[in-house]
Amino acid sequence: MAAITAAMVKELRDRTGLGMMECKKALVEADGSVDAAIEELRKSSGLKAAKKAGRTAAEGVSLIKVSDDHKVAYILEVNSETDFVARDDNFLAFAREVLDVAFEKGETDVAKLMDGELETKREELVQMIGENITVRRLVEVRGEVVGGYVHSNNKIASAVALTAGDPETARDIAMHAAAVNPRVGKPEDMPAAELEEEKEVIKSQPDMEGKPAEIVEKMMGGRIKKFLKENSLVEQPFVKNPDQTVGELIKSVDADLVGFVRLEVGEGIEVEEVDFAAEVAAAADTGKA
Repeated sequence: MAAITAAMVKELRDRTGLGMMECKKALVEADGSVDAAIEELRKSSGLKAAKKAGRTAAEGVSLIKVSDDHKVAYILEVNSETDFVARDDNFLAFAREVLDVAFEKGETDVAKLMDGELETKREELVQMIGENITVRRLVEVRGEVVGGYVHSNNKIASAVALTAGDPETARDIAMHAAAVNPRVGKPEDMPAAELEEEKEVIKSQPDMEGKPAEIVEKMMGGRIKKFLKENSLVEQPFVKNPDQTVGELIKSVDADLVGFVRLEVGEGIEVEEVDFAAEVAAAADTGKA
């Protein structure tokens, strides 16, 4: 068996990012061959990634890439288990590479995008970092003028498409969408199911009780109008100038809203609440048995 030197361990560690003991073990099993050790680690990484796949990944980053002509943008969400990993340089480099490849290929199907080299890199990153990592969402936004915005902590990314205007205006509106989180672009875009749900909420309010049906309908009409105004992008007061609505800003550049996308890391993911004190107590009881 070949002698495993410190230099060999260092080379394998530099090339894989794995811990010293794991690198030494891999080299022993590969009889001192760094390349063979890397190949075996790649094979085993799939198994390790699969073992971690069931763990909830609700942290991560949302990133955006806008074309030079400002006519298309891609928004990506990649998840990790902890915010600490979401700030790791290797994790961020992987997320940016996924976004770049998607943009170059014009691919928004995550399964197709990850079927190949990117999936191998994801599995290697899972092995190196020790957390479940998932490429969750990828959305394309197109229009005559597209602007994008990413919050400084990479947790929220948004893109807005307009029929005309300039990229700076589109970017400002994307920033507004990131900050205020409108449900829809225009009042008429609100799904019927959400309207019905809101009506039921309004009907259940204490001040509706005992009132004649026609009064209830009149009051409901006013409150639904307010609800739509508060939750529609074009009806909201613009964050940089509350005296002007977003719709008025768009009209000022002779444009109309095509649409917008806003991705916030972890939205919609159910995270199991962990009682660490109970876990510690359970572990202590197990140890006594």
